Amino acid sequence: MSGPPRTARGAVPVLCAVQFVDVLGTTLVVAALPAVLADLGAPASAAAPVVTVYAVLFGALLVLGARLGDRYGHARVLQAGLVLFGLASLGAATAPSVGVLVAARGALGVAAALSVPPALRLLTAAAGEGEGRRRALAAWSASGAAAGAAGLVLGGVLTDLAGWRVLFWLTVPLSVLLLAGVRRTAPPTPRQDGGALDVAGAAVLAGSVAAVVTGTSLLEDGPSRPAGALLVAAGAVLAAVLPRVERRAADPLLPRAAVRDRSLRAGALASAANTAATSSAVTLATLHLQERAGFGPTAAGLALVPFSLCVVAGAVLAARVLRRTAARRAAAAGLAVIAAGDVALLASGLGPAAVPVAVAVSGLGIGLSSVAATSLGTAVAPELQGTAAGVVNTAAQLGTALGVAVVLLVAGATAGSGLPLGGAPLGWLTAAALAAGPVLLLLRRGAGVSAGAG
Repeated sequence: MSGPPRTARGAVPVLCAVQFVDVLGTTLVVAALPAVLADLGAPASAAAPVVTVYAVLFGALLVLGARLGDRYGHARVLQAGLVLFGLASLGAATAPSVGVLVAARGALGVAAALSVPPALRLLTAAAGEGEGRRRALAAWSASGAAAGAAGLVLGGVLTDLAGWRVLFWLTVPLSVLLLAGVRRTAPPTPRQDGGALDVAGAAVLAGSVAAVVTGTSLLEDGPSRPAGALLVAAGAVLAAVLPRVERRAADPLLPRAAVRDRSLRAGALASAANTAATSSAVTLATLHLQERAGFGPTAAGLALVPFSLCVVAGAVLAARVLRRTAARRAAAAGLAVIAAGDVALLASGLGPAAVPVAVAVSGLGIGLSSVAATSLGTAVAPELQGTAAGVVNTAAQLGTALGVAVVLLVAGATAGSGLPLGGAPLGWLTAAALAAGPVLLLLRRGAGVSAGAG
């Protein structure tokens, strides 16, 4: 069988670059926040919306972005997302006030939600099956996982060198280049004919995800904890209502075949566990280095470079492992390695040099597990692959939000409590538990599955 056409092969690096730029936006401004607030004359309370509005809208609208791609064409929706990303970056770069910056960051989150699921669907179409698909998914997963950590480093370094506005000025030409690359290389994908878009389902799902992501971010701060708990509860109520709304829809946002697909459910579970266990542990490690070891933002970010490098190495390893091992088993193995890396962070009490080593172990784990989880979650019928892309990415965003909130809450609540492992150590153990929890479930459900399958 012949491989994909040349333009389709060229699409893989372009689409991985889309993933990198979009995921980068979730953490890029974290290290720059003090400079942002000082320059715009904003109060400290403005920090939360500047950071979280991107993640809230990104996570809330991912499934809708996938379904719009199914309906109107994945390449067309991706191009619209890139245009919006460029315009919103321009708005953020020239923002005269913190309110305008928050609005621009929100538009960037919407643009990312419109871009990532269609990009993943186009990538699977471009890569074909077999070894090409494994390599493409490895590159995709490495791009996303590395971007999350790289944002912490780049945000600090670029802000120190050229000011915070350069973070957004750089993404304007990047959006133009990516748009040109997508127009040139995107392969054709089938479009859904007829049917009405499930607006009610989209609204309920978006509201649920937005409430959970926003609520979990508020749980991290004592005074806002009651409001956070109410929002999380509201998100849970909306999630409980969603199946009833979907049953009444002629063309549900989440097709019934997708909801029933065991491979998609397992891939979503593994994706959520991956980000819950790594984002939380790395965030806590960054805070530990700055608050306890006296590192500045840039130095703390540089200490996490081994994490990003090992994510890439783990993803390369995953492409090889998946030739011989079922995706479920590979995902479980990666989660076990993540848990080991999170536990190894306990050695940071002996000195900050332990942090780069421990996060490097976690990086290897998420590189392996994220490729396996994406492979597992997208191993569905062709007509469901767009939706699957949205579900897997939504699970990853929810994992990040919930994991960071839970781990920081545990660490903060037990700091100074007199417990033998209170504070950051108990937080890292909690992160390890988030990784280890799904391992047995994935192994049990994966028994007897052939290599490379779900």
